[in-house]
Amino acid sequence: MKKHATAVWNGTIKEGKGHLTSQSGALKATPYTFVSRFENGTDTNPEELMAAAHAGCFTMKLSADLTAAGYDPEELKTTSTITLDKGVITKSELVLTARIPGIAEEEFQKIAKSAEETCPVSNALKLEISLDATLS
Repeated sequence: MKKHATAVWNGTIKEGKGHLTSQSGALKATPYTFVSRFENGTDTNPEELMAAAHAGCFTMKLSADLTAAGYDPEELKTTSTITLDKGVITKSELVLTARIPGIAEEEFQKIAKSAEETCPVSNALKLEISLDATLS
């Protein structure tokens, strides 16, 4: 399987602007700018998109692993926070809150850690990844 997205940028780095379009159409000329990446702009940016990809991938992998282990998760909610430090993406922090009937804490932590280590986006990132997993 191959998926693609297209980025278009017009102008200089600080005054210019760009837009992103994804194959699925979920992103359709979605704007991004210097301000949205390095300051407090309201448009998207690569780190935000990376965070969404990592949170989504990890959560789907965890659901698959829990299902394979015989559990029926009611809700898995993951936030990924990507750190950009001096122009280098250095870390993805995953924070998970889960409702999974009948699972013991030790089993939950084991399955969550395995999903964090084996989801395709975790493997592609090759950076420090932390996981804080909580059963609710």
